[in-house]
Amino acid sequence: MGRPIKKSKFVSSFGGVTAAKIAVSNYRTGGSNTASTTAYIVSQRGSQQFKIHLDDSSEEVMTLVTKATLDTNGTFNVVLNLDDSTVAYVSKFFNNTVHYTKADGTNGHVPYTLGTDIDRAIESGKANIDIVSE
Repeated sequence: MGRPIKKSKFVSSFGGVTAAKIAVSNYRTGGSNTASTTAYIVSQRGSQQFKIHLDDSSEEVMTLVTKATLDTNGTFNVVLNLDDSTVAYVSKFFNNTVHYTKADGTNGHVPYTLGTDIDRAIESGKANIDIVSE
């Protein structure tokens, strides 16, 4: 693994004790996919390995993949919303950018922000990763 990602890049602070973490869109354990609304990344364990807080409050080290439908146990994905409203999947995190893969198989990289894109107003040339509030 190269240089690890800063812990501050995994958390978006809203002041006080309110913080939000990078949301895990789907994960697979025990032979079934789980579309999650509360799972999030806790920490990085390798370039593609992350400790994930699951819906049942357990934590597990899992592998980041770019598949919409997961077919291997111990994998998860993170959805990325591009500035043109295209949905992509993160393939690798860096401190200021992410590499991604779109559904059609095209790859790219883009700077990212953490937050909820309620207004569909992502800044041009950037992407948004959804968060889970604590």
